[in-house]
Amino acid sequence: MPQITDTIAVPDDELEWSFARSGGPGGQNVNKVASKAVLRWKAETTAAPIPPAALARMKTIFRSRFTTEGDVVISSQEYRDQERNKEACVEKLAEMVRAALVEPTVRKKTKVTKGAKKRRLADKRRESAKKQSRRVGGSDD
Repeated sequence: MPQITDTIAVPDDELEWSFARSGGPGGQNVNKVASKAVLRWKAETTAAPIPPAALARMKTIFRSRFTTEGDVVISSQEYRDQERNKEACVEKLAEMVRAALVEPTVRKKTKVTKGAKKRRLADKRRESAKKQSRRVGGSDD
């Protein structure tokens, strides 16, 4: 049972594993052993206590990992042995759920201060006067 946080753990019976030949490191061994691990998790019908808002965020953040049925598909082929690739898949799943659990902070609108407005207008006047003085014929006075 992969532990995601202190309170959230995904039951093992919800995780479907499949294995394939890997394109990663392994030399001639690559052609003989199915070391690539593919994890499939039915996120829509999970018994894990994941808030619905977090699941919705997970769908938007990791859109490419979700199938049309709502399953999460994660694969790993970075290691030479199957067990380490399984662990990598579980860790990727845990990272995805942890990232989705973090609620984004709402942006608070701020107002431009009076002093900032005055400084901006004074700078504009100063730049305008500088460019006026560069004109051919001097100033219009």
